[in-house]
Parts: sequence; C-alpha cells; structure tokens
Amino acid sequence: MNRYLVESTHAAEECHHVVEQFIYYGHIMNFEWGCGAGVHCSYAMVESENEAEALLSVPPNLRSKARAIKLSKFTPEKLQKAHE
Repeated sequence: MNRYLVESTHAAEECHHVVEQFIYYGHIMNFEWGCGAGVHCSYAMVESENEAEALLSVPPNLRSKARAIKLSKFTPEKLQKAHE
C-alpha cells in the first residue's frame, strides 16, 4: 500500500460550499484545513494503491482541482544510491 498526501485547493469565496461538499460526502473528518490561516486548501494522508484511488477521498466535483502526491521515506542508503 502506498501513502499519499491529498491536497484539495479552493478560492476563499468557495470555502463554505467546499466544506459543505466534504460534509455531504462524509470526508470532513479525514482532512485538515488551512483556511483559518488564509491558505484555502484541505490536506489528508491517505493509504491507497494508486493516485486515482487516493483522489477518491475528495468529493467528486472537487477532484479536478485536487492532487495526490505519492510519499516515500528515504534512508541514508537510499539517498546515496539515488545520487550515484
């Protein structure tokens, strides 16, 4: 299973509608929000098989503005090997 950072962005004027969509689809508790700091994005850590599956954590009508970033941990050995 892979780990993804899912980021869903929106404009300040869309904030209320976006939050309502996350509530409606039951995803509100999976995400953390930057809106209070003026960064209109929601973030979640998701375990899934692939990027498309990770994006299913975002309400359907908001997925086109979302992205899923595959994460990995580096060990000193992996870093050295990557730079060879």
